[in-house]
Amino acid sequence: MVHIFDIDYTILKKASAWYFLREALHENVIRVSQLRRLPIEWLRYKLGRPNQDFIEDAVKHIAGIDKYVLEQIAEICFERRIKPNMYTEAVQLIKDAQERGERVIFATSSLYLMIQPLERFLGIEGSVATSLEFDNGKTTGRIAGNSAFGVRKKTAVEAWFHEQKLHPSEVCFYSDSYTDLPLLEICGKPVVVNPDRILVREAKKRGWEVLRFTKTLGN
Repeated sequence: MVHIFDIDYTILKKASAWYFLREALHENVIRVSQLRRLPIEWLRYKLGRPNQDFIEDAVKHIAGIDKYVLEQIAEICFERRIKPNMYTEAVQLIKDAQERGERVIFATSSLYLMIQPLERFLGIEGSVATSLEFDNGKTTGRIAGNSAFGVRKKTAVEAWFHEQKLHPSEVCFYSDSYTDLPLLEICGKPVVVNPDRILVREAKKRGWEVLRFTKTLGN
């Protein structure tokens, strides 16, 4: 069995981007004015009408930032904000799977640059995530390829299945969000973790396992 984990609200108490942006604001790398649309996008998501291009739209506002600076912020963010807010139960699930010799990766819409410290901490590599485009070491304000959000995450993971010569029936996928329904539907063992209102309704209808994580490493 291969285990694929979403990150936001599944492994972490909040969104990885939330922690990263707080650190970037603290380090004066970005300004509050660059985040003005985020509350609107969050409301659309909560209403079940997400903007499928919100990541592409968001990264336009961070063009020109050095890759090295973003990597440094990711490292600091992991130690200060992400590590203490990892769900203990999720970490244990990952460790148990690894001890059984089973593969574990992430499938997340988060920027890969942001989740690399988390990968290293948990001994994970080769995850599916959203990648920024860089030119001469600076962000271009564009995504390299497509973001791994919604049905695009499903497409990206299906490409990974093909590369690994893996059938979806061999996969256990853990997620909190209704936007991951396309991927949950094709995996052999869908597991919903701290699900939103739309996903919990679907999980009950389909008889999917529901987990509730509460403890974090910082508690």
